[in-house]
Amino acid sequence: MSEVFGGYGDILRRLKMKWLSKIFKGSNHRVSYGDDQGRDTTTTSRDGRNKGAEKTVGDDLDHAIALSLSEEDHKNERGREHSDYDEELARAVQASLDITDRLPSSSTVRESSLGLHRCAGCNKEIGPGRFLSCMGAMWHPQCFCCHACKQPISGTEFAVSGNEPYHKDCYRELYHPRCEVCHNFIPPNSARLIEYRAHPFWGQKYCPAHEEDGTPRCCSCERMEPRDARYIGLDDGRKLCLECLDTAVMDTHECQPLYHEIQDFYEGMNMKMPQPIPMLLVERQALNEARQNEKDGSHHLPETRGLCLSEEQTISTVYRRPRPSRHIPFGEMRTESMKLTRHCEVTAILVLFGLPRLLSGSILAHELMHAWLRLNGFPHLLDPVVEEGICQVIAHMWLDSQIGSSSSSTGKSKPKSFNHDRLREFFLHQIAMDSSPAYGQGFRTGHQAVVQFGLKRTLDHIKLTGSFPV
Repeated sequence: MSEVFGGYGDILRRLKMKWLSKIFKGSNHRVSYGDDQGRDTTTTSRDGRNKGAEKTVGDDLDHAIALSLSEEDHKNERGREHSDYDEELARAVQASLDITDRLPSSSTVRESSLGLHRCAGCNKEIGPGRFLSCMGAMWHPQCFCCHACKQPISGTEFAVSGNEPYHKDCYRELYHPRCEVCHNFIPPNSARLIEYRAHPFWGQKYCPAHEEDGTPRCCSCERMEPRDARYIGLDDGRKLCLECLDTAVMDTHECQPLYHEIQDFYEGMNMKMPQPIPMLLVERQALNEARQNEKDGSHHLPETRGLCLSEEQTISTVYRRPRPSRHIPFGEMRTESMKLTRHCEVTAILVLFGLPRLLSGSILAHELMHAWLRLNGFPHLLDPVVEEGICQVIAHMWLDSQIGSSSSSTGKSKPKSFNHDRLREFFLHQIAMDSSPAYGQGFRTGHQAVVQFGLKRTLDHIKLTGSFPV
């Protein structure tokens, strides 16, 4: 039995030696153990020389165990560092999922348990609780405010303009076009696009439907009648806005001072009329009938506003018309028939009644130029581009001369007003931008000739050649 245990002890000793050899693998030391009598055990180098202070087996074993424990501590420390790093990485990934970019018109409310982000509004740290993630940033709910009303945006949808957020209603009030006729927001069309009409001069924006629903326009300035305004209706169906009504010329008697002013304008250009020519204000129907009976003349507008007669006709003229006001409608209009007898190339000049002074004056200047050409030996059948073009040039020159003064239709001076200046600019714009070949292109060609050669040389050239000088 003792032999068995002795053999088992040897086996254990050999296994222990193998374990120690693994610990000291690569060392220059060989280990030997002492006997049972307690003799000291020493280490001997390979060359057989003894060390002065050799390590004991116990010391080497303690050192090996210490190295093993130190390596284990290093592994544990690295493990803890890796664990902390992984945990921090996981938190960062989760946070990045919470800050996912949203569309500019939406926001997301989240619960935050991290204090790692700052509010884009107050620049303070966002702590645990609710926050908004929108417009590429994070916000406290109370800091994400409308740029217009400064109140927090609590819904999930909002509008953005200039990198600033707005409530949808605030944005609509500020930027959505509103109809200047019905004062409602202009609705989108079938393609979900905002479509509206705008006057090329006044800039008046309105719903396209108002072009078809019978909304009246001013017969002078062409602006549509707003729902909260009242246009004055004339007897012949035309409508007149209150601004144009202020200087409207209502009858032949009232127009005489303006007619004399136009004649003085001609005399100032050394273009005095050889003889007096009757001038009458007429209704629309009478003017259209006279145009039909007239053999000559070019007309491109939907309705005629002026006419230089060269044929004998009987005309119904507006003899007396009480002037309306903003609060008192038109009184009874008095008309009378007048037989116009031809004594020369020109019988009379007719102008549509009820137009503002500036428009009536430009029409008189235009028609009086027709008369001047006929009474001064110009070819009777001039090219319409040349004749209508030079007549528009004279009308434009008269309007341009009205920049420094304003007068009522009765000839009494009035202080210059904003309405006067804007109307004058509008009528000048209408002449300059006319798209018709005779009135529009004729004016632009004639105006260029007058600027380059002067009025007298241009008229002399027309008289000799029937064309504008180039």
